[in-house]
This record gives sequence, C-alpha cells and structure tokens, in this order.
Amino acid sequence: MSRPAPWRERLVVATSGMFAASGLFFLVAVLAVMSIFAWPSIRFNGWPFLWRIPWNVGNLYGGSLVVHNGVQAPQGAEYGILVFLVGTLLTSLIALVVAVPVAVGVAVFITEVAPARLGAAVGVLVELLAGVPSVVFGLWGVEVVAPLVARDLGPFLARVLGFIPFLAGPVGSGVGLLSAGLVLAVMIIPIIAAVSRDVLARVPRDMKEQGLALGVTRWELVRTIILPYARSGIIAAVVLGLGRAMGETMAVLMVSGSAVNILPYNIYSPVGTMAATIVTLLDSAMTDPTGMAVHALAELALALFIITLMVNILVPVVTAGVSLIGTPRAGGDKR
Repeated sequence: MSRPAPWRERLVVATSGMFAASGLFFLVAVLAVMSIFAWPSIRFNGWPFLWRIPWNVGNLYGGSLVVHNGVQAPQGAEYGILVFLVGTLLTSLIALVVAVPVAVGVAVFITEVAPARLGAAVGVLVELLAGVPSVVFGLWGVEVVAPLVARDLGPFLARVLGFIPFLAGPVGSGVGLLSAGLVLAVMIIPIIAAVSRDVLARVPRDMKEQGLALGVTRWELVRTIILPYARSGIIAAVVLGLGRAMGETMAVLMVSGSAVNILPYNIYSPVGTMAATIVTLLDSAMTDPTGMAVHALAELALALFIITLMVNILVPVVTAGVSLIGTPRAGGDKR
C-alpha cells in the first residue's frame, strides 16, 4: 500500500500549481479589466473603430455633449485606429525584413563558423543588446538613425528605387516609418538570434557529418541541411520578435513622428503606432470631462493586447504546422 504524501509534499505541489496558474490568472485579469474599462468606448464607436481614420476628442470646452448608445462624449468626438494599426504593422514589417537575415546570420556564425570561444563572446555581445533600455535606443535613433536616413539612406533609396511609389521621395527630416523600423530591427535582433542559435545548436551532429561526407560545402550544408531542419524553431523566433516589435513604445515614440489622422504616404513619412499613441495622447485625454477619450485609449490598448496575444499564440501553431510539412532527419527520413 502507498503511504499518503507528507504535508510538506502536498504543500509544495499546491504552491507550485498555484504559481503555474498565476500566469493564466494575470492574463485573464488584465484582459477583463481592459475590457471593462474600454466598454464605454466600444459602445460609442462600434465596429467602425477598427477601420476609421479620424481620431478626434471633440470640443472639450464648448459644453455640448452627444449621447450614443447611452454613452456621453463631447460634441464632434470620433475615434478610429486604422492609422495606428497600419503604422504598427508597417514598422514591424520593416523591422523583420532587416532583423531576420542579420539575426539568422549571427546564429549561423556562432554555431557553425566561429571557434567556440569567439562564438560564445559574440553570443554574449548580441544578448547584451536585449538589456539596453528602450529609451536609449530611441535617443540613438534620434541622434544617429534619423539623420542618416535624411542625409544618406533616404535619398539613396529614393534615387535608386524611386520607381516604386512607396519608396519615392520626399525624404523629409528622417523621423518617420523607416527610422522606426530600423530602430525596432536592432531591438529584436537579440531575441531572434538567441532563439535561432539554440535551435541550430540542436541539429544532430550526424546529419552534418553525413553532409560533409558527401562533399557538400559549408554553405550548402547550412542551406540544405541545417536551416531546413531548424526552420520551425526559426519561424517561432521570428514570431516572438514580431510580438516584441508590435508592443515597443518609447523607442518608436521618439523616432516615428507620432502622426495622427494621416496614413503614411511613403516609407519616410511620420507614422503613429498603437503603443506609442497611447503614451502620446494620454495626457490630453485626461482633460476630457466625459472620460471618453481615456476609454478610447483603453480600447486601443485592448486591441493591441489582443493582436499581440494572437501573435504569441501563433508561435506553437506555426511551429507545429511547419514541422508537419516535413523536416529532414538523420538517415534521410522525414518527420
């Protein structure tokens, strides 16, 4: 007969179970609180909130109010997040286009090219970027990236690729979509590189030796064996980096231009992202006597929370889907 578990063991099991459930509890709690706080704005704006462009707090000093679906708001108040949604997606896309090749290249160099000591040193240096405060990246973007875009990179792209409408001039001051995307790229490189390095390090050694025995070059080994084997993990790393890019606030706020009520007309134009807009407009929203402006920002935050949550949920889904396609394993079989 089995003896009953001592009370200490039961306490450890219960405590560890409570701690394990705390993540889900806090997630649900944040979602519930944000939904309750955003509910007046949801009732006032309806579904057009998702595709409407104007963001207007209305007349805060005229004293006249409008009532819609039982909710009060200043006369002329209108809220839409299309500008901020487009800005968030475009800056994140530019960040991924720049960061993914660099991050995967760093991971390949560390695991397949560099000597062990050099690879370890490079890995530490790359991971140190993740510990730099975002405001430091923002200041670097203002002082270095934006002038570089305005003086060199922007005119070069407009001159060489100006036949593509979105890459044509004017370049402007350099503060805008391209600068924000470049700063975000530097910020997400450590995430993608660290995860990709761990995935590449787990490629079976016998697969590499079989490839080398067949006479393939180092580049062919990486391209035809190592990267295909690790592609699901690399895609998961990219999705994690995307989630970080979409939620970044201070660095983007400092270099994006904080555009409101205008969609970007080219890659150099000012933009507004969802996270940065909440910080930018919160102070003025507090002056709304009806509180609708703050509720609208809460709805904007709720939309960003849901989008980011969906991106992170995609990590295991995408990884599982890619794995089902078939990954080469030792012996030439498929997984």
